[in-house]
Amino acid sequence: MSTAAVPARSGQVLADLVPSSRVRDAALVAGGAVLTGLAAQIAVPVPGSPVPVTGQTFAALLVGTSLGARRGLLSLALYALVGMAGVPWFAEGGSGTGAPSLGYVFGMLLAVTVVGALARRGADRSVLRMAGTMLVGEAVIYAVGVPYLALAADMSLTAAVAAGLTPFLLGDALKAALAMGVMPTAWKLAGRR
Repeated sequence: MSTAAVPARSGQVLADLVPSSRVRDAALVAGGAVLTGLAAQIAVPVPGSPVPVTGQTFAALLVGTSLGARRGLLSLALYALVGMAGVPWFAEGGSGTGAPSLGYVFGMLLAVTVVGALARRGADRSVLRMAGTMLVGEAVIYAVGVPYLALAADMSLTAAVAAGLTPFLLGDALKAALAMGVMPTAWKLAGRR
């Protein structure tokens, strides 16, 4: 048995290092949805905002970078559909379609696609590129989530930015810093298999 490392080819994401099968893909998609649902339960209320700080966006962006655009989108679509159907795995055990924070879930659908495509181009292999990837992903989530919050909570866009963006910037910087270490390290470990 060989213990030589299998070098990562260009165009691969971490999930591609596992032998390919439909069962693998289904398990990865379901696992990504469950991980996002579990991470959403790590929630800290933000005074004056209907949106808590959660681990949900961090998990979603890691799902996108590690699974790639297609599987990441399927994973977050499963997460969104099951949550809208009533499974209480949105932030703070929420579910359904009435939450003003649902726009952030919709933003995550687009964000995982973007970060998954960037990861296929190697954006998850170094600290600096991963930082940029996380920032792009977060920007996409906010670009959908904040206007949705304004509409759903009947706020002005300025009030929605104050309640649904500004209080989260520090936490997002911490999540980006964590991802900057996690993904490049995972690639290094995978290269030593």
